[in-house]
Amino acid sequence: MHEFLAGARLLGGGWSWWRRRPGAMARGLIPAVIVGVVVLAALIALVVNLDAVGETLTPFADGWSPGWERTAELAAQGVVLVAAVVLVVVTFTALTLAVGEPFYDRIWRAVEQDTTGTVPEGSTGVWRGAVDGVALVARGLVAAAVAGLLGLVPLVGAPLGWIAGVVLTGWVLAHELSSRALVARGLSRRERNALLRAHRARALGFGVATQLCFLVPGGAVATMPAAVAGSTLLAQSVLPRGAGPAPAGAPAVAASPSGGTGSAPLTLPTGDDAERR
Repeated sequence: MHEFLAGARLLGGGWSWWRRRPGAMARGLIPAVIVGVVVLAALIALVVNLDAVGETLTPFADGWSPGWERTAELAAQGVVLVAAVVLVVVTFTALTLAVGEPFYDRIWRAVEQDTTGTVPEGSTGVWRGAVDGVALVARGLVAAAVAGLLGLVPLVGAPLGWIAGVVLTGWVLAHELSSRALVARGLSRRERNALLRAHRARALGFGVATQLCFLVPGGAVATMPAAVAGSTLLAQSVLPRGAGPAPAGAPAVAASPSGGTGSAPLTLPTGDDAERR
């Protein structure tokens, strides 16, 4: 639980950059607003048509009593809504990162400069963002499918689906948002996966806190710049102590499954230490 809360505090650390770099953070709202309007319109259209969706998905209940037929329709609507919310959050994040690459690159660089005194020189360009965006949507589809299937469980399906959706989406968000800082240090996707799995609770704490903020009306737009800043702190906090920014072309720092790098053990900074870095 300590590591989970430490991860959530890293998002709070991201919010602190509104005081340090208000200009860069404010510009980070622009792509979030643009994408947010489009995604919100799609979600509203779905909600407005939920009754029709429920009826379409439950033709097998047409001969049931009115009460049971309505119950089946509501269950179908709940499954669709859970899956849609998961997919909307992931799609919003992927599109916003792609559209706002120059804005979020500036935030990332500001956080790196302020916390480490230098900026890693690895490739973090538009093509990398596009590839990660596709991977993010693919993971989001899997998370939405899992959450939707869990929503079919009798009696406890709705809360179970929502909880699973928040946790799964939180993991996806933590992985993809932190990828910029880790790729810049020369880590491949496999190495990033291993590093975050070694600190799963911390990554989940950050991701779940971000996801919960996204679920608040208007929260996704307001939170996006802070999430970029906080994910940079997350990436720094899970790296081996002393593993500073890697020069361009330098070999990656690979995390072993046990949480170390090579034969050297990993010394994990505390949550407070990570926020002060």
